[in-house]
Amino acid sequence: QVQLVESGGGLVQPGDSLRLSCAASGRTFSSGTMGWFRQAPGKEREFVAAIRWSGRNTYYADSVKGRFTISRDNAENTVYLQMNSLKPEDTAVYYCAALRRDHYTTSAYEYDYWGQGTQVTVSS
Repeated sequence: QVQLVESGGGLVQPGDSLRLSCAASGRTFSSGTMGWFRQAPGKEREFVAAIRWSGRNTYYADSVKGRFTISRDNAENTVYLQMNSLKPEDTAVYYCAALRRDHYTTSAYEYDYWGQGTQVTVSS
């Protein structure tokens, strides 16, 4: 019915950049807020960034502010996460999530749809 597919992860060195993409599909799909979360081994899933439907309101975790940029293309049903100045502590599986309502939240349980994740590894 609704599917989110992440892509763009990989193995990079500290200081490098990656751009993650999340494509949404489903004939009845509509989304307000879209978000990115990440989960490292042994840790709970944590909020990374979110963006409202219009794209004019964005939100970031303090740990990534100034380094990551979230954007979206509603015509393509795609959300992006540009990650610059990557650090080893950014290593995690990154998940995109969609909320049907145009409502900002950092709480993972409130999101309606989830992708399967893409691995980002930052290592020398």
